[in-house]
Amino acid sequence: MYNKKSVSVILATYREKRSIRRVIEEFWLTGFVDEIIVINNNAEKGTDEEVKKTKARIVYEPKQGYGYAFQTGLNEAKGDYVVVCEPDGSFSAKDIEKFLLFAKEFSVVFGSRTSLIPSLSVTGMGVIRKFANVIEAKTIEILFNTNSLTDVGCTYKLFTRKALNKIRKMWKNKSPLFNTELILLTVSQRISFVEIPVKYLKRVGTSQIVGSWLQVFKWALKIQIYIFYYWFKYLLSSPKKK
Repeated sequence: MYNKKSVSVILATYREKRSIRRVIEEFWLTGFVDEIIVINNNAEKGTDEEVKKTKARIVYEPKQGYGYAFQTGLNEAKGDYVVVCEPDGSFSAKDIEKFLLFAKEFSVVFGSRTSLIPSLSVTGMGVIRKFANVIEAKTIEILFNTNSLTDVGCTYKLFTRKALNKIRKMWKNKSPLFNTELILLTVSQRISFVEIPVKYLKRVGTSQIVGSWLQVFKWALKIQIYIFYYWFKYLLSSPKKK
């Protein structure tokens, strides 16, 4: 509970058996969280056993994909504030207090990893990945004429209940591009938001999406194409000024 408002945390898991229990416990220890929902998206064997050692609730989503998992979680969450995050140990649960502080003024709060890590980092985001995120975020900022964005790939986000209700029927992407779609929905619907810096640490295990520099390049190109595709659709659907 934060300022008499309930807080939900959503963690979608696939290959995070070694880190998920610690991440859950760290969120409980903040004292702000009322519920933690773990979306089991065909997770590796032993994951449920780790989660059941905690007070978190497990929800199963058999359709494979980042979008399927987090959309299920967002639909299940009951909190006035809903936080999405990764259970791979790359984010700090303590940062949730910063999100909640800014949520008093903004309907959506995005985390940004790019300002708190050096370019030649050993924390899991090297120079190519860092600047790809910045370029993609600035593309959204310019195309949609919105306030500052510096990271398009950070999962750590907070949504107020009102913001979620506004975009719930609009999301469509079932792949990891859903992460970017959440930003695009927020800016295109002119929902008030702010981006804040968050800690970003080396994850437990290897990413299925950006595990090598070639994967990073291909994924960055895919996101950039998706941003322009979404922007063109936005232009076509916007009412014409007379």
